Amino acid sequence: MDKMITTYSMWRSFRDCRKACYWRYFQQLVPLQKAHSLAFGSVIHQCLEIWHGSQNISDVLEHIDHTYINRIADEKEKADWHLARAMMMGYARIYPKENFEVVTLEQEFSGPIINPETGAESRTFILAGKVDGIVKMDGSYYLLEHKTASQIDGGYLDRLWTDFQIILYSWYIEKCRGYKISGIIYNILAKAKLKQSKGETEAEFEERREALIAKSKTGKSSAKRKLPETNEEFQSRLAEKYSDQQMFHREILFISRDQFEELQAELWELSQAMLEARRRKAFYRNTSCCFQYNRPCAYYPLCSSGGNPNIIENMYERKAPHSELSESVLNTQNKPIF
Repeated sequence: MDKMITTYSMWRSFRDCRKACYWRYFQQLVPLQKAHSLAFGSVIHQCLEIWHGSQNISDVLEHIDHTYINRIADEKEKADWHLARAMMMGYARIYPKENFEVVTLEQEFSGPIINPETGAESRTFILAGKVDGIVKMDGSYYLLEHKTASQIDGGYLDRLWTDFQIILYSWYIEKCRGYKISGIIYNILAKAKLKQSKGETEAEFEERREALIAKSKTGKSSAKRKLPETNEEFQSRLAEKYSDQQMFHREILFISRDQFEELQAELWELSQAMLEARRRKAFYRNTSCCFQYNRPCAYYPLCSSGGNPNIIENMYERKAPHSELSESVLNTQNKPIF
């Protein structure tokens, strides 16, 4: 009997809120509008794959141009285009050469979920995934993990040790690909908060000019209307921002073998709980996650409406899970959920 493909994202969703897991992985629903931060992060991951594969910034910039093809008419695309270009050109200047050797990029794997007490494999599930890269430094192998962050500070760096996904994936890379992973190199890029100035409208300028005249002893003002910032001017301002090395950070976390055992046990427990939830068709909500990260869950409209079909039709589309994986992995042992 074929086993069901799972990913860490699925198990994390099930652990955090079983109802959200049900909507995504059982009903295969995704919001029509993807979260902006996730979409931009995906583009930067693609850019970094190109850069570390070719070391050619022209290839990277060409990819950005093709990604944001509607930037002239779409203000959001234009803003992301500016940011992605400045970020990657700054990255290329800060890291023109690496102190590690790239072994492979976008490495996929799939392997069994194992009962840590008996060594037996799950008869229902296997785990699949993909890592950004495997690199070799000072004779040891490391996973290379890319991150984009709104701010790189002590709080952000302290939370990296809770990134159980990449630690678990290290174990699977060892077992499935044969690389003994010593640690993880987190490659973090900060997102600049600069905005391109739109200048003043005629009405805004007149209002400001009249206020200046009212304060002037002469009853006159030499103020001129603030014109929109050109693309060249904005790129120059962004380039200056990304000349600061603090916009980039590398953090190395070394792996303890005890962490492997702990996460294997957690994954096994989750798989058993999933089997029970599937058998009973009982996926309860965790309301403490409804507004996690100061924004509503992607499935909040569905849960709050009781799964209203009109909400599904207007706000969601059906999309097979694990789209980050190649067809060769997805087709190995995939089977229907119910």
